[in-house]
Amino acid sequence: MTDSDGTPRGPKHGSNTVVLDAKGLRALAHPVRVQLVGLLRKHGPSTATRLAERLGVNSGTASYHLRQLGDAGFVEEDAERGNARERWWRAVHQSTWFSEPELAEREPEAALAYLQSVAAAYTLRTQRALSELQTLPDQWRGTFDISDWPLRLTPEETVNLREELHALLARYRSDTPETAAEAPEGAERVSLITQILPELDTLGEDSTDAGPASEPAPARRRGMETW
Repeated sequence: MTDSDGTPRGPKHGSNTVVLDAKGLRALAHPVRVQLVGLLRKHGPSTATRLAERLGVNSGTASYHLRQLGDAGFVEEDAERGNARERWWRAVHQSTWFSEPELAEREPEAALAYLQSVAAAYTLRTQRALSELQTLPDQWRGTFDISDWPLRLTPEETVNLREELHALLARYRSDTPETAAEAPEGAERVSLITQILPELDTLGEDSTDAGPASEPAPARRRGMETW
């Protein structure tokens, strides 16, 4: 979702946010590329070999996808770290914004592949965090939350809910290299993953006594911020 001046609404916006266009959407329509960008944003500059080890792929595969991401403007070579034998890469932005329903309609296959890749990356991140739960320091063990809140909302109410959540998150410190240096002692990276998922196939299933049902409005993809 964007404001009238084209600026995305929600947390972590500014010069470190890339708004996807058709080229960018197609470039990210691959799970390995989504994960590569995410790793560079989270851990900083790295090489294809090190990234390949994290992802469980060969270095040639990682190098290929990094070059494709570089052509699309998502990553760039880190000349200060690289040398003739080892090429280092860094992320150009810290977050991605997918904000155009019309783009999703023009590029349905790329949009679906991209969103599925992001969802898979979120699932993997959750599984890793849970596997490390027992090794967390005592003060962090009671901080996690995995919740499911079934709601019955109109499309307008759903948009309002999303924007209220974004406004709430904007009150908290984002995780960037700049904020990390200024954060108070004890602050660590916390990932909050939100999913607002309309379930239109269930609409009216338990409302047979509520009178004639009206035709549901067609669903449209809305803006979303990722990683």
